[in-house]
Amino acid sequence: MNTRTRIKTLLASTLFATIGLGQSAQAQQTTLTLSSWVPPTHFLVTDILQPWMADVNKATEGRVTIKLLPKPVGAPPQHWELARKGVADITYGNFTYEPERFKHVWFAELPMMGDKCEASSVALWRTWEKYLSTNDAFKGVVMLGTGMLGGGQFNHPSKVIDTPDDLKGMKVRMGGPIQKRILEDLGAVPVSGPATKAYELLEGGVIDASLHGIESVVNFRLDGKLKNHTIIPGGLYDGTFFVVMNEGKFNKLSAADQAAIRKVSGEMLARRWGNEWDKQTKAADAKLRADGHKFAEPSAALLDNIRKIRTTMLKELAAEGPSFGVKDVPGMVSFYEQQYKALAK
Repeated sequence: MNTRTRIKTLLASTLFATIGLGQSAQAQQTTLTLSSWVPPTHFLVTDILQPWMADVNKATEGRVTIKLLPKPVGAPPQHWELARKGVADITYGNFTYEPERFKHVWFAELPMMGDKCEASSVALWRTWEKYLSTNDAFKGVVMLGTGMLGGGQFNHPSKVIDTPDDLKGMKVRMGGPIQKRILEDLGAVPVSGPATKAYELLEGGVIDASLHGIESVVNFRLDGKLKNHTIIPGGLYDGTFFVVMNEGKFNKLSAADQAAIRKVSGEMLARRWGNEWDKQTKAADAKLRADGHKFAEPSAALLDNIRKIRTTMLKELAAEGPSFGVKDVPGMVSFYEQQYKALAK
């Protein structure tokens, strides 16, 4: 082989090697889609999801990028299935948007389960890991995080809701089966409607009051209407949320990238979620008080009624537990409460 031939062979080998390296690097790059159904300016996106997405990219050394889709690929209650079927790679949503499917987590939405959101979000994650991670209901996705709302309350335009009689026949907007049950057992008339429609429902006289967390009163711009807030210690109800990824798409990632994503997700994501919700609630509470809103706790009689509803619903869930694959619901609830109390100190 003469010199010219050797040079050509060397150049060709170098070119093929470079192309191979480029293709290998390109093959390692993965872009995942995330479907979000709240406005892009909502703090859930700007202060929770986007920082987490950046953490994923950093933890995987740039190999995995999460792209926020310009609009949701389905309605909020569809988002678990959208991830399971791979319509979007990653989604989030409220478990009780599909109430019968996820009775496993109803307990965490019951009255007086806790109003410190970071503690409740992490407690829910730990409870899911210990009691629910192998349950058939959660197959088809990889759970990346859980979150809570930190306790919802009664909100009324003109008066504080104080006694059991105050609720008799009162039309109250609510957003889920547990809230519906609580209101019915208290003698109120539940009116189903998303939080985004609360202002319209109040204006039209369709409802007399509305259930919201304090942060939602401000973030949904209802503070001009709802000026009286009855605070149930530990919350009148709560909301349980998930962040999930399509299992098949997750399994296609390298073991290193899977481990990196898990490291910045799970309890870390639950803590981020709850911490931000706590900050939003604290800021909203301060604003409403500064604006002259009235805050009060209900009478002992109303609190007693709420406790009775909680006790009854816990007994019912314990009896139903085996039907949804949880033999020891009281043990699961006790574990959650122990975790919450330790975290809320």
